[in-house]
Amino acid sequence: MKIAIPMANGKLAMHFGHCEQFALVEVDEATRQQRDMVLLTPPPHEPGLFPRWLHEQGAEVIIAGGMGQRAQQLFAEKGIRVIYGVPSDTPEAIVQAFLDGTIVAGENLCDH
Repeated sequence: MKIAIPMANGKLAMHFGHCEQFALVEVDEATRQQRDMVLLTPPPHEPGLFPRWLHEQGAEVIIAGGMGQRAQQLFAEKGIRVIYGVPSDTPEAIVQAFLDGTIVAGENLCDH
């Protein structure tokens, strides 16, 4: 499984569409271990582009601080699970919380 996390300054970006990079973390669901992480610079942001681009990168889960309704809908259409309202932290810590079942999702920090 591949998990995508929008990043700014080495941590989870609080607004999905304003990230500098994406951490794409490959995990082994059976062993609950992180296997590999790459940082990808996305193409210039435009509505609807990131969901399509991340789908092409093989992302199956997106973990974000905040995300607009349209992006959530586009991910759902691609069968990609979205978790939002997650506090900013390093991608390694966020993915480990996801694997451990302790990830804290809260209020969507995006209002559009």
